[in-house]
Formats: sequence, structure tokens, C-alpha cells
Amino acid sequence: MAVQKIRWYVKAQLGVLLLPAGLCVFGEAVIRKGIQTWSQLAINSGSGQPLPQAGPWFWYGTLGLVLITAGVGLMIESGLLRGYPRKGQN
Repeated sequence: MAVQKIRWYVKAQLGVLLLPAGLCVFGEAVIRKGIQTWSQLAINSGSGQPLPQAGPWFWYGTLGLVLITAGVGLMIESGLLRGYPRKGQN
């Protein structure tokens, strides 16, 4: 019984940690894409110095979405919305 409660706690906490981490990584991807677009506009207009390349924004966004989905999935699977498991629950 104690192992089941520890497993529930780990799943719930991991889900709670993965969701905001995924949102942060996804936000970083959006910022990098914006910088890359802004840089391309500066190069195409011919005015001023081009900005440095933003990097692999696509993979940041993909990783962010994976983390968000995993966090939500773990929170739902652990039953975080129902609260701490009681004796009669599996």
C-alpha cells in the first residue's frame, strides 16, 4: 500500500513539474522563431545589420509540446484532480 502511495505521489509531482517546463521550452521556441523572422526581414529589407540566427526553434517547439503532453498525461493518470488515493481506490 505504501508503494502505491509513493508511486501516486511521484507521478503527480512529475506531471506538475513537466507541464510548466514544457510551457517554458515552447515559449523559448516561439521567441526563437520570432527572432529568426525578424532577422530575415532585416536582411531582405537591406537596412541595418542582420541579427544572429535563432537556432533550431522547431525542435525546441517539438520538445516543449512533448513535455506539455507528458505533464498533462501524468497528472490525469495519477488522478491528481481526485486527490490523494484512499484505501478503496486502485
